[in-house]
This record gives sequence, C-alpha cells and structure tokens, in this order.
Amino acid sequence: MSEQKTCKLLVINPGSTSTKVSLFENEKSLFEHSLFHDAPVLLQYPHVNDQMPFRYQVILDMLKEEGVDPADIDVFVGRGGSACTQPGGVTEIDERLYHDTVAAVGGSEHPAKLGVMLAWKFAQHFHKPAYTLNPTNVDEYGELARLTGIKGVYRVSHSHVLNQKAVAEYHAGSIGRRYEDCNFIVAHIDGGITVSAHDHGRMVDGNMGADGEGAFTPTRIGSVPALALMDWLEDHTLDEARLLCARSGGFVSLFGTSDSDAIHALVDAGDRKATLVWQTMIYQVCKMIGEMSAVLCGQVDGILLTGGLVRFGDVAEGIRRRCGWIAPVHTYPGELEQEALAWGALKAVRGEVEPLKYTGVPVWQGFGDIDL
Repeated sequence: MSEQKTCKLLVINPGSTSTKVSLFENEKSLFEHSLFHDAPVLLQYPHVNDQMPFRYQVILDMLKEEGVDPADIDVFVGRGGSACTQPGGVTEIDERLYHDTVAAVGGSEHPAKLGVMLAWKFAQHFHKPAYTLNPTNVDEYGELARLTGIKGVYRVSHSHVLNQKAVAEYHAGSIGRRYEDCNFIVAHIDGGITVSAHDHGRMVDGNMGADGEGAFTPTRIGSVPALALMDWLEDHTLDEARLLCARSGGFVSLFGTSDSDAIHALVDAGDRKATLVWQTMIYQVCKMIGEMSAVLCGQVDGILLTGGLVRFGDVAEGIRRRCGWIAPVHTYPGELEQEALAWGALKAVRGEVEPLKYTGVPVWQGFGDIDL
C-alpha cells in the first residue's frame, strides 16, 4: 500500500481496568475511547479469556455509536502479551500467535493478551491483516536479570513494553537525542505498575508486574514475603493467589474497587486509610526506581513517569522528592500506546519495515551448558 493511499486502522488496547480503542486514518487519530471496567465487573469472568465476548461487544457498540462499519477498516492492531517471549518490533498476528496467546504459553495472563485475540477475531471476520507491536512479553533482558534462588525458576520480561518504549523514544527525541543513545528508567503507573531500566535502546530489566513483583497497584498485590504468602495459602487456594497477582489485589483487596479516582477523592478528603495506602504505593514505586538506577550503575539520563495515575500530581511529587537526586523526573500522563501501535502497523502495511513472524520459540534459551 503506497504512502498516499488512505489506510484506516482500528487500534485495540485492553488493560486491567479498561479497553482503549482508537480509529486512525493514516497517521491521524479520528477518535479515541477509553472504556473503564471496574474490577468487580471483570471479576465476573473466571479467566481473562472469558472477557473476550464482553470486550468484543463493547468495541462493536462503540463503533456503531461512531457510525463506523468494521468492514470499512483496513487493518486491525492489538496490544499483545502472554505468548512466548518475542523480540521488539512490529509482528504479524497469525494463527500460531493467536493460539499461543490464548493458551498463555509465556506464563502470564495479562489482559493485554486480549488485544491480539480481538484484533485476530476482527481480522478473520472481515478478511483484513492484523498486527501487534512490542507486546508485554518482549524480552531484552541480560543474564543477570533472570536467575532466582530456586533452581529452574527464572525471571522473564512481563512489562508495559509498548508504552515504555514509546515514551522513551519520544522523550529522547524531545531532548534532541536517540533512544539508542540514552539510559532511562521508565515507570508505567496505572492499574498495573512496571518500572524498567532502558540501556541504550534495550529494556534490560524490570519487575514482573502481573506476577506478584514490585509495587502493589489498583489491581495487583505486588511483592509479598514468600513465607507470609504461604501462611495465607493455608486458608486459600492457588487460584485465589493467582487472581490476586493480576486482577483482585491491591486496591481491590483493600477497598473492593480498582477505581483510582474514588480512592484519590478519599485521599483529598483526608481519609487516613486511603492516604496510607496511596502513599505506600508511591513509596514502593520509588524503591523500584532505586533498584533500576543500580541496574544502570547510576548512569541515568532521565526518570520518565507515564500511565494513567500520573494525572494525580502527588504521584510525581512523591517520586521527585525521593528519586529526583538520581536523575531529572519527567511526566507523560496517560500513554502513547495508541499512536505507537497505529504508526508501527502503518509502516508494516506501507512496506517501510518488514513485520516479524512469530516463531513460537522463546527469545531466551537458558544458560547454555550451565546447570541452573
């Protein structure tokens, strides 16, 4: 498709508490909707995959309200995750990627996986191509980021790669530099929270946000001492624990809702419980930023804060107070994910980049001849 020809792209971006949908005509966004789903609504579905009909219908209803016929859309683009680890870049969504995403062969059940599944469903129904870009399972980690103290148990890359890389590239350009020439700590702070170290264009380490690592969030438990979790499991099931890691922990466990606006309204009103929980979350994010500064040996060009919760001024203020000595702190509330998804797919459609083919083989194949 030539650069001059009009291309309509539907961008589907499911998150832990929302479905964000945009329609692009070439590089221009015609509209964007962020449809909030409170955690108790999504918890009606036992498994993330069970949300498919609900989210599919939400998108169809939204397109109908906008007067858009899905058959007139040229390309479907979905955020992704949960398949085998992949290299960064634009990837064609095919049957293998779809089925591995459904099966979560990568071990993470993040709602982002629904983006690939929904884009594939639309593409199959309307006989159009589908793509994803920098899914949550992009793996650029070094060996030191992988090992744990349990033989055969490894850390892998599960993060908000799409938004983190988009924000890092944008910020580098804003200061007249290339992403590949900079070191950044990028914190995506929203329904899920991930903080990653970006070393000259590669995301070399970060927390496994949906796996029970890092700060607690509106929907996730974050890091919990292993023995304390074992004690908790004496009266609960493994399925309950898995649900807490990604969907029913954090604010949901402590307040019964993932609605950050409602919780922050309590903070503004001086509620002690809400204030303690909110400030603890910020405190834990700061600890993660400190960890990533050590990964980069203190050579940090900027700390970039992004995600929906950055709209609350006290989040950036708290992080600047504790981490501003490491590097300048810059804020990018919300995300640049929709633009990144659309523009990445558009380059593939125009032949400006060769889309990757999903292999079904993990990026990392172990430590070679070392028995670990």
